[in-house]
Amino acid sequence: MKNKITIALSGNPNSGKTTVFNAITGARQQIANYPGVTVEKKVGHVTHKGCGIEVVDLPGTYSLTAYSLEEVVARDFLVNERPDLVVDIVDASNLDRNLYLAVQFKELGIPLIIALNMVDVAESRGIRVDHQQLSTLLGTPVVPMVARSNKGIQELLDKVLEIAQEGQQWHPAVISYGTDIDQSLDEIEAIIEGSKIFDKKYPSRWRALKCLEGDSQIIELLKRDTNLGQEIDAICKKTFKHIMDTLEEEPEGIIADHRYGYITGITKKAVKRRIEVRLNLSDKIDKILTNRIIGPLLMLAILYIIYAFTFSASEAPVGWFEAFFDGLKDVASSVIAPGYLQSLIVSGVIDGVGGVLGFVPLIMFMFFAIAIMEDSGYMARVAYMLDRVLRWFGLHGNSVMALIVSGGISGGCAVPGIMAARTLRDPKERIATLLVVPFMNCGAKLPVYAVLIGAFFSEHKARMMFYLTLLSWGFALLAAKFIRATVLKGPKTPFVMELPPYRMPTLRGLLIHTWERTWQYIKKAGTVILGFSIILWVMMTFPGPSENQIKSFEDQRKNLTQSFLASPDVMGWVKNEKELADLNGLYDLFMQATKANKNVSLADFDKRPLFSLVKATFFLESIKFTKQEIDGAHLAA
Repeated sequence: MKNKITIALSGNPNSGKTTVFNAITGARQQIANYPGVTVEKKVGHVTHKGCGIEVVDLPGTYSLTAYSLEEVVARDFLVNERPDLVVDIVDASNLDRNLYLAVQFKELGIPLIIALNMVDVAESRGIRVDHQQLSTLLGTPVVPMVARSNKGIQELLDKVLEIAQEGQQWHPAVISYGTDIDQSLDEIEAIIEGSKIFDKKYPSRWRALKCLEGDSQIIELLKRDTNLGQEIDAICKKTFKHIMDTLEEEPEGIIADHRYGYITGITKKAVKRRIEVRLNLSDKIDKILTNRIIGPLLMLAILYIIYAFTFSASEAPVGWFEAFFDGLKDVASSVIAPGYLQSLIVSGVIDGVGGVLGFVPLIMFMFFAIAIMEDSGYMARVAYMLDRVLRWFGLHGNSVMALIVSGGISGGCAVPGIMAARTLRDPKERIATLLVVPFMNCGAKLPVYAVLIGAFFSEHKARMMFYLTLLSWGFALLAAKFIRATVLKGPKTPFVMELPPYRMPTLRGLLIHTWERTWQYIKKAGTVILGFSIILWVMMTFPGPSENQIKSFEDQRKNLTQSFLASPDVMGWVKNEKELADLNGLYDLFMQATKANKNVSLADFDKRPLFSLVKATFFLESIKFTKQEIDGAHLAA
């Protein structure tokens, strides 16, 4: 009996694959990249009945043909790493399309389990799947489940152990694609089996299929052997011409038709449907939320609500964090003797990292709001609606997700945004997207905006953040328009996107998604920001000013203070001792608020016209006025 097994989770986008992964592994996850590429790799661990299971979450794909980097990564992992089996997450409410990937797994030959997810959604739409009949027809174990409520997870793990312990070998399935294509497949397969440039990781028939489908990776491999490549290319061209002449269709389309025909034959026997309702609940909601006029207005309202929620919910926790780091500075100052070490710890480490980590609650609430939009299915609608706008500026609809992740909804990060742009197939659209991603309000900019908004617009925080977001979108789109009209001219590629059904997010899923992103932010603050904080501290500390330079600076500051306060334009506003006392009182209020880390509106310093100058509180702080200096200047005047 094996003590440890490795399984790969695969499935179409929006099939619930991430929900299954989170339900199996919980917080026991590691996030990295696949070697040599920027595709995110998630690995989780779970122990079931004494056996350790490593769960690898493959990128969501619709096929195993090299149309995108995710599809190449997924199939290369399967054949290079050879997991014990693949668990294919299938949406029971959209069975025909989801089984297309499962059929390709069978042709590849890897041991397979079908996780029939969202059976509750299927039943609500009048679709009843006989999973036992489906298993018999596919020749593959099928486990019904509802991952969002953890139903079927234990049964799935039981089946995983059962199949993995059997140690099944790879057995590629053979599907007929019609006489013409089957004949070409046999010819290409014979050539591949006699060739030395192909390893034995992939089945020969599967590689022959990819040749006819025009798989870019296989075609590149054929170029290593000119004679072999020409021989296979001649067969492909002959097949292409014959099928186009007789069926007016490319071989790739015929192959897809036969796969779907194979799937339809199975689903007719295993699936029963009631009279179909013309519009399900998601369709009815979409008639409002994606309406050409109402949809964008509702989208802006929802984004504004997110900002209002983020700032109101995070206000108290941000204050707690800031108070904690201020206390930490006081403790460090009292424990460590004055000198370079104290300055490094207080000014370099605590001020640098604490200034950013103090906004972790704000970032966390923003990620929580984004997770609600993603898990509910509304984020896909946002991308769909914004595609209409992006196309005016020369960007592709898929650019939406890169811009949103980068901070199109404030609080994202440009790094995953740039990674998200890799899925764009057109190189010009991809480069244009990469160049405008930094315009978005990423998590690094958000604390800076929050400080400035809190200082100058404390009564309208959410509104100002909303305006800044719109401004960032405006600059990004104008830059994209300029780039696409000048250095990156080219045609626009069509945009196709699946809109998932609306679902009620689960608290567990929201918390996991929020924590993953927040932890990435914290790690970045704890490494990059800490390093740069120390570098800046060194640059500002060495070489330090001499004693004479410090004394000279103090003398200049006092002269500036006395000259400023002795000016008739300044002291002319101070008519009597009471007003001077009020001025001193306002300054004391400012200093106390500063020390207590309270956001005091500048309106508090505008109680009388003569105090309009006191609005420059940052100037007052910078030159360190003292009450004695103000009194002395007043007496001199």
